[in-house]
Amino acid sequence: MSDALNRLTIAGARDALRKGEISAVDLTMACMTAMDAAGNLNAFVHPTPEIALEQARAADARIQAGDAPAMCGIPLGIKDLFCTRGVPSQAASAILKGFRPEYESTVTAKLFEAGAVMLGKLNMDEFAMGSSNETSTYGNAVNPWRRGNDMTPLTPGGSSGGSAAAVAADLCLAATGTDTGGSIRQPAAFTGIVGLKPTYGRCSRWGIVAFASSLDQAGPMTKSVRDAAIMLGAMAGEDAKDSTSAPIEVPDFEAMLTGDIRGKTIGIPREYRMDGMPDEIEALWAEGRRMLEDAGAKIVDISLPHTKYALPAYYVIAPAEASSNLARYDGVRFGHRATLGQGDGITEMYEKTRAEGFGPEVQRRVMIGTYVLSAGFYDAYYNRARKVRALIKRDFDEAFAQGVDAILTPATPSAAFGLGEMADADPIQMYLNDVFTVTVNLAGLPGVSVPVGLDRQGLPLGLQLIGRPWEEGDLLNTAQVLESAAGFAAKPARWW
Repeated sequence: MSDALNRLTIAGARDALRKGEISAVDLTMACMTAMDAAGNLNAFVHPTPEIALEQARAADARIQAGDAPAMCGIPLGIKDLFCTRGVPSQAASAILKGFRPEYESTVTAKLFEAGAVMLGKLNMDEFAMGSSNETSTYGNAVNPWRRGNDMTPLTPGGSSGGSAAAVAADLCLAATGTDTGGSIRQPAAFTGIVGLKPTYGRCSRWGIVAFASSLDQAGPMTKSVRDAAIMLGAMAGEDAKDSTSAPIEVPDFEAMLTGDIRGKTIGIPREYRMDGMPDEIEALWAEGRRMLEDAGAKIVDISLPHTKYALPAYYVIAPAEASSNLARYDGVRFGHRATLGQGDGITEMYEKTRAEGFGPEVQRRVMIGTYVLSAGFYDAYYNRARKVRALIKRDFDEAFAQGVDAILTPATPSAAFGLGEMADADPIQMYLNDVFTVTVNLAGLPGVSVPVGLDRQGLPLGLQLIGRPWEEGDLLNTAQVLESAAGFAAKPARWW
């Protein structure tokens, strides 16, 4: 059984650990062996084997003592923008090379308190800015899936691409991700796993390297909906260090997975039927609708009329917040500092450090953000985008007020595409990957991507469920019904 331990789910491993059938050390060793054999995926960028084994031994002691929370002994990968004490935390950026925090992010601290094991830090897009994991200073993370016999390397999605690849390839049992405009849900859909973006404020943002502070939210990336419920319970909760974390009780999300959605109302937004949507996505969406209807849910068509403005509003607000957040990386206090020439002053140091440390996509977004916040354009762009955001949230509020319990949409406009295939395209083509996901962040709602089928090339496709604020338990219950009905059990053929 030892060679299959890394393929376990969180729930399966938890039960086996509590029964004494396996140990946390053996489970951790199995994952580390899988990691060592998966260098081609470039998912783990800072392995932490000593920390992992120390935490696994401590978890075994807790389990033997009868003090075993659900996450005790579970090996995880941690996205590189979660600050982890004494471990490189670069957010995949050259400007943070050598940065080893002296503190722990609240989310990772909660997971470690629950007995989780950190295998290492995971690849991602630089500062979470990207939809393909091609902006990382570590190089591309690679999707473990392939198009049939075509060996073209595919994107695992972004920005949590390393997290998605590691979970899909069974290098870890689950991983942390962050979602600013779809960065958990889109890579989850591309790799055939479950990705949950909680309600804004459900998980603390303290100790997470910021991209866009009013949009960022941490969440779990797992092999099943049940695992997402278990892991969210360990990650969530109010934090005095984060003023945006909500003073709302964390329920037992796993206990809310009843499998019964009879009488629930599922909305199908007509605005999500985009021109040029692939037939396979349209068919998958219709199949998801049928599955939920067969489970006893009432399906209704709804309107979210401001959806078409979501992407432009997002790509004003997110870069504006990024330009403000990234101003702290100046070569003075921490991270990279450029070598200065004779006569260079502090202005030259700022300019050279940022030119060397920030990649092209980050530079692009910082420049856009600085532009839309400038005196002559603040009202024309940033304030207008904020007003559109309020309208988008109002659309969702009205749908929920009319009795809708959850909303079913596609997760992505396509299956995973090849690395480099969009390199020469207009950047807006890449941004369109977020077309179904950004509305959820703008409205602060919970959303989950569930793998439902394969396209004609054998690549996974996902559907997204959007829930009411703070009702992740109800959302996950609906997601589990969809998961069960779809019966998605496909795994990538091991080529790496």
